[in-house]
Amino acid sequence: MSDFSRTASVDATASTRRKRRRIRTDGWLLAGLALVSCFGLVVMYSASGRDMGAVVDQATKLGLGFLALIVLAHLQPELFRRWTPAVYGASVLLLVWVLFDGATVKGSQRWIDWPGLPRFQPSEAMKVAVPLGLAWLIGRHTLPPRFRDVAVALPIIGVPALLVALQPDLGTAVVIAAGGLGVIFLAGVRWRWIAAAVPAALAALPGLWFVMTDYQRGRVLTLFDPERDPQGAGWNIIQSKTAIGSGGFFGKGLGNGTQSQLDFLPERETDFIIAVIGEELGLLGVLVMVLLYLLVVARCLYMATEARDNFGRLFIGGFTIVFALSAFVNIAMVSGLLPVVGLPLPLVSMGGTSTLVVLGAFGVVMAIHGAGQQARVRPRG
Repeated sequence: MSDFSRTASVDATASTRRKRRRIRTDGWLLAGLALVSCFGLVVMYSASGRDMGAVVDQATKLGLGFLALIVLAHLQPELFRRWTPAVYGASVLLLVWVLFDGATVKGSQRWIDWPGLPRFQPSEAMKVAVPLGLAWLIGRHTLPPRFRDVAVALPIIGVPALLVALQPDLGTAVVIAAGGLGVIFLAGVRWRWIAAAVPAALAALPGLWFVMTDYQRGRVLTLFDPERDPQGAGWNIIQSKTAIGSGGFFGKGLGNGTQSQLDFLPERETDFIIAVIGEELGLLGVLVMVLLYLLVVARCLYMATEARDNFGRLFIGGFTIVFALSAFVNIAMVSGLLPVVGLPLPLVSMGGTSTLVVLGAFGVVMAIHGAGQQARVRPRG
């Protein structure tokens, strides 16, 4: 009987290992992403004026994104590590291409529109390429990082952030820089270096005003006084705050918003979609949306702690910062807490490049976590 029990135990363990080898996606994270995406499709139906074409288009992009997630989740992390320099270099070259021959939409030159290919936005790829590049650089050595590693890491962050800011897209540039600095912080950079860097950064901050474009300065001024130009720079934030405030706790009901359905609310399918949620589903709807984001972020942070090497931990942590900050900045922008910047709400706002990149990055997160889980499973003798 004991021999039979040992044999059964070994067979069960081997079966578990085979299943883990076949299924590399994380159920909890996949469920969280699916809930955020489905919530977004419901809101998209209303934000688009009940246009099923827009909903189908976004659902198709989400479907392709989840397909990319599943494919990437089943690759070995070593493959991502090996290709990181090429991915980072190609992303920077695409940003340079945008500056010279990018497609201009609504005054910003942010897209590449090559014949025969869908229009895409390279700056979205940098949200993944920068954490990936820094995890590759810093993760090769014992932590905390040496001063030389940090000195090399800063240009890896600064070059793409500057190229994106020149498009101009200050919001995405800030998210890219914050994600990169987050990786350095998670690597355990010495506190005395942080203490020296913070005053220097604060001293240089006023200089940012002089490199901003006129419309960016106008958005900053509008943050403090939207009524200074209610028909111009202040229009977006006035309408979004009116929409959110009028929704109350339970909202006016899906499709019953006045600001959104009567075209007072600008960019309601993209940057200002959270205002549609606030007006039609109320504070309750916004809280549900925030809770879903927090569940995804919490699961990612847990997966980062379980990664088997520095590369995996740093990338998962860095991308989680990028994802969380993107959601926070969008919500704060629409609520009037931050200047208006062109930053989509992840997996909710309409957009192909953002959707594919975000879900693809979560596939890399699952691949790293799955490899760590698989390595911990050992047959018992």
